[in-house]
Amino acid sequence: MNDRYCKDRKPVTKTKKIIFISLGCFFVAIGTLGVFVPVLPTTPFLLIAAALFAKSSDTLHRWLTCNRIFGKYLKNYWQGKGIPLKIKVIAISFLWIVISVSAIFFVKMLPVRIIMAAVAIGVTIHIIYIKPAKK
Repeated sequence: MNDRYCKDRKPVTKTKKIIFISLGCFFVAIGTLGVFVPVLPTTPFLLIAAALFAKSSDTLHRWLTCNRIFGKYLKNYWQGKGIPLKIKVIAISFLWIVISVSAIFFVKMLPVRIIMAAVAIGVTIHIIYIKPAKK
């Protein structure tokens, strides 16, 4: 375990530990959904889970940060690495396909369609502004 994550770590009560672990598991679950749902981000939820686990469970923190699937999201973020251009194009394309199909075929209320479009625009802008990964 890297010492920089554990410096100044104060012991937490058993109740806080249970709450932090429960919330951490919740955020890992939401982050997992974000891998498959294009408008749901993955990394922010995993960062929250990592912070909660760092305060409550060395084992869960180590599992999350060293996990072969989730660990790469966290390490890329912490190291300031970007997203490959190909992944950006795929993510934005998939995002707009899913939003468009949902808005056209499943959502009939105009205000909800407007919100969906706003979310898609916001996520697209966010993805565009993430620096491209270096080869």
